[in-house]
Amino acid sequence: MTSTDQQPLNSPFSAATTAQDVMSGHDLSGMTAVVTGGYSGLGLESTRALTAAGARVVVPARRPEAARAALRDVKGSEVVLMDLTDLDSVRSAATHIGDRIGRLDLLMAVAGVMATPERRVGPGWEAQLTANHFGHFTLACELYPLLAAAGGSRVVVNSSAGHTLTDIRWNDPHFRTGYDKWLAYGQAKTANALFAVHLDALGERDGVRAFALHPGKIITGLQREMTFQEQIDRGWVDEDGKVVDPDFKTPSQGAATGLWAATSPLLDGRGGLYLEDCEVAPVSAPDTPMDVGGVRAYATDPDSAARLWELSLAATGATPTNR
Repeated sequence: MTSTDQQPLNSPFSAATTAQDVMSGHDLSGMTAVVTGGYSGLGLESTRALTAAGARVVVPARRPEAARAALRDVKGSEVVLMDLTDLDSVRSAATHIGDRIGRLDLLMAVAGVMATPERRVGPGWEAQLTANHFGHFTLACELYPLLAAAGGSRVVVNSSAGHTLTDIRWNDPHFRTGYDKWLAYGQAKTANALFAVHLDALGERDGVRAFALHPGKIITGLQREMTFQEQIDRGWVDEDGKVVDPDFKTPSQGAATGLWAATSPLLDGRGGLYLEDCEVAPVSAPDTPMDVGGVRAYATDPDSAARLWELSLAATGATPTNR
């Protein structure tokens, strides 16, 4: 994938498209998907849409009882215990999944955290990078044989326009020299985009294609670490909690781009792309405001993606995909 591939494909959909619009006419009977965060927010919308189309959906969850309660009426879904910040838990979940399925058609990395207070996990890692990137990186590596066995699978990674806040901080990825919650979020979202770029480069030989995306601005549980006043000050909601920013999407609209990435025939034979509003996003200039859209060149750079892959392998001890 090169920046020249980041060109719109004349998708029939738009920012207003819903999950139901994208999935209309799709029959996923016989297919299996794993959706992290698949029991709340955009993940829940994705699980509902995929199961409604006939897919079996496995939902890894840090709070399995809460997940089962949320998915009680979603036939075709099942829950497995997993904490993205605990890599032993991730490996255990991957083993559990592998014991029950022979192939995996779709992996959707939807779970995430945003703008959290400083937290250290594992060997002192910054928690946003761990939850958003290292956990999903490890899960994808461990599930890779199942993805390859499908002979035409897709991996869909939720990034964000927040990636425009910063490139990877190669000299201090864990913020040892001072923490900024928004830069930490931005770095994690850049990592999500670069992860998809290199996974696609490695996986193409096995029919495993990967995409990253910005789902749009949506009020979900992702904002749980922000104060209500912060959301008011940013113009997202009013003092009654009503969404007042006209650019915000509904959860169904927010899930649409991920589902489009998972199912669109327009993306057949393609991969390593960054998507938004059910379309391939153009590359944006360094000074372009975040809300204008597009993807920064550094978030699609193949050399940076390969560098992050090696850093992630060394940090996590994940099983390489070329085993």
